[in-house]
Amino acid sequence: MTIEIIAQARTEQGTGASRRLRRAGKLPAVVYGVKDAVSITLDHNTIFYALKDEAFHGAVLNLVIDGQAEPVLLRDAQMHPFKPQVLHVDFQRVDANTPISAKVSLHFVGAENSPAVKLNASVISHVQNEVTVRALPGNLPAFIEVDLSELKGGQSIHLSELKLPEGVELVEVLRGHDGVVAQASAGKRAAG
Repeated sequence: MTIEIIAQARTEQGTGASRRLRRAGKLPAVVYGVKDAVSITLDHNTIFYALKDEAFHGAVLNLVIDGQAEPVLLRDAQMHPFKPQVLHVDFQRVDANTPISAKVSLHFVGAENSPAVKLNASVISHVQNEVTVRALPGNLPAFIEVDLSELKGGQSIHLSELKLPEGVELVEVLRGHDGVVAQASAGKRAAG
């Protein structure tokens, strides 16, 4: 599934121009990387609701600027401190043949079937909710599933134990760090 975003190039810059755009229901943004940075304008509501979708944060997006399409990643979104309003968005261009690093969410499944929960009344803690992966843009996963169904009391799951899609590497493991992703407390044995 490709997410497409329609944008227009903008020439006016500065605080006053950005305020005028926001009052008109538009959103100032910038695209950088590979070529020169380009200032663009987006529809505020389209981006506001897209930011609520987890896939929007980790997927390669198809940004169409004045009819020219290019693949980009969302790199930053600045929100208003108390209003439901996006203030600014940054996108980074990607090359299909160059590996990129991106944060990917972890989806935890199978906790209700885990021996730690069923037999020991343990509590499973999610130590990390996202990881940084390195892959070609076409191989970038929307999320990584963490299977907790075999986790026993007092055990933990490390980064190196995650099942990754083809062509995807964990940046922390490449750097020699094998951190904990989830762990089960020791718990108590069920009365028999």
